[in-house]
Amino acid sequence: MDSSDCEPHLLRSLLVFKNTINQELIRSLHVYRLDEGKENEVEREFVLSANEPYVELPANPLLRLMKFPVSQVHEGHVNGCWVCIFAFQANCPPNFTCIPFILSVSRNRKLKSIPALANDLQMIFELSNKKDDKKPLQSLPCPVPMSESSEDQEIGRSLPGIMEKKKKRAPSEHVANIALSDLAKYFDLPIVEASRNLNVGLTVLKKKCREFGIPRWPHRKIKSLDGLIRDLQEETEIQQQENQAAALAVAKRQRMLENEKESIERKPFLEMKTETKKFRQDVFKRRHRARVLRSQGLSNSDN
Repeated sequence: MDSSDCEPHLLRSLLVFKNTINQELIRSLHVYRLDEGKENEVEREFVLSANEPYVELPANPLLRLMKFPVSQVHEGHVNGCWVCIFAFQANCPPNFTCIPFILSVSRNRKLKSIPALANDLQMIFELSNKKDDKKPLQSLPCPVPMSESSEDQEIGRSLPGIMEKKKKRAPSEHVANIALSDLAKYFDLPIVEASRNLNVGLTVLKKKCREFGIPRWPHRKIKSLDGLIRDLQEETEIQQQENQAAALAVAKRQRMLENEKESIERKPFLEMKTETKKFRQDVFKRRHRARVLRSQGLSNSDN
């Protein structure tokens, strides 16, 4: 049942997920409270094309089938190939520090073409203008669709309020005291989780990275090296039983990778060595060939 079929209703939660395979594909989960106290979940799907107007697609239940607790989902939460990029709960203050550009009603004018999502986002963002409301929200009235002219006016007015009522910033002294060694503790985590552990916003963390000369958060490089090191550890154990010379060569490469990982942790602006990239490519090819052989073996056994 769509939200428009249950008047009047109140917005309790809004989760927005981005597809990690098709970056233009977005799904949203809206939770409304009805008059009789029941809750209605509405799932929607959108294509947010960079060069075309945004469009809403017919959406079959997908996120709801995963049966995760909506109240416990936060930005960075992953479900299969879907990662949460915005999470709103009515009993918590909205977090505007990490809002993606594509969901900012004050900056992204193309949101007007998908009012089913834009109207709920607009209502959440207008909450920032209610300076006298200091109590936790129990629910938000679902917005009445706006005409283009009134929507333009509301979006224009919402920007100053959003800037004034951002989530409380980390103390400047705390931010100033963050050292490179503090960042290095979380290089193995995605940047969103790292910012949460450091108790700073994503924008502040990116600024600190620039101060230390880090153009890109090194999580992917560290994760890639860890995977290669694990593969070599397994290969070393196998070779020790069969070929001592080969085992020594594998152990040597493993030490080289471990040293390279330590270097990147000390100097995260370093790129992976060309030799390491070639080795990683060889590993990917071997894995692909192994998968193909396994699938062929399974198909032959079935026949």
